[in-house]
Amino acid sequence: MNTLDDNFLRDLARIMSEDLVSSTSVQLCYENLNGSCIRNPYSPGPRLILYAVFGFGAVLAVCGNLLVMMSILHFRQLHSPANFLVASLACADFLVGLTVMPFSTVRSVESCWYFGDSYCKFHSCFDGSFCYSSIFHLCFISVDRYIAVSDPLTYPTRFTASVSGKCIAFSWLLSIIYSFSLFYTGENKAGLEDLVTALTCVGGCQIAVNQSWVFINFLLFFIPTLVMITVYTKIFLIAKQQAQRIERMSDQTAKSSDSYKDRVAKRERKAAKTLGIAVAAFLLSWLPYFIDSIIDAFLGFITPTYVYEILVWIAYYNSAMNPLIYAFFYPWFRKAIRLIVTGRILRENSSGTNLFPE
Repeated sequence: MNTLDDNFLRDLARIMSEDLVSSTSVQLCYENLNGSCIRNPYSPGPRLILYAVFGFGAVLAVCGNLLVMMSILHFRQLHSPANFLVASLACADFLVGLTVMPFSTVRSVESCWYFGDSYCKFHSCFDGSFCYSSIFHLCFISVDRYIAVSDPLTYPTRFTASVSGKCIAFSWLLSIIYSFSLFYTGENKAGLEDLVTALTCVGGCQIAVNQSWVFINFLLFFIPTLVMITVYTKIFLIAKQQAQRIERMSDQTAKSSDSYKDRVAKRERKAAKTLGIAVAAFLLSWLPYFIDSIIDAFLGFITPTYVYEILVWIAYYNSAMNPLIYAFFYPWFRKAIRLIVTGRILRENSSGTNLFPE
């Protein structure tokens, strides 16, 4: 999400020093417009590298998450309440790569916003919506994994398609309503009107968020994070207990029902471990950004521009991580990718293909 950052120092310098603006050494976002923001371009080498790095992240987020969604929605074997949550999470990451990252790439490299005031606001709304949607999805996924690991035999009757659908609806509706309401009502800049007016220039896209709403934003991140950490701690304690119990049991004395339960529990623990890695990657990506946001709001926006950009792009790159995690840990996903890329999903009855090892 875009908050007011150290770029405002450069714009403030433009407003307070007209002589500087008239200097031939200063570049503007719009050379022929009065009130244009100052442009601070990179030299050709670093500029090309940044476009390549940021562009690669956007392409990976779009293509990788599209493959996740196609895999889960096309192959009947993957049609489960838990996987529908994963597909919905991939949709949020896909939209980050499609509607946020390309425009942020230009803004970060060129230090100017060339896409108009209307899309600047939409861009910020999309950014916030998809971020919160992701964390709510991950929170529900962690609860789903806890139920699956703690009681694998009754799990199918407890976490049904209906429950999954309600979780998905909640994750999307709350994040979209919150983000759009915050930015379109102007509540985010209440108390900052004079500063916002002073810093407004043509070619800028800086969304100011006051201390109250920054704190609420942080809580919306922190509370689900706390839930996930608590739940995954319990999951790994349960997994440890189950592993110790299995070690104590011999194949000769184990009952068939216990053996089946152990196999199911082992499968669910593996899924929990993989999704736990996805949760950890999300938290490590977004936590520095949220901590910086709340520090900035209460200490007068002291973060240097280059630090802010690094934190933002670490967070954005999280949208490209999950497909890589799934590809590394899930053999069924690798097989699904091969079928999609080679076009074999276009064959008749391909949706019934067995993706799991025999």
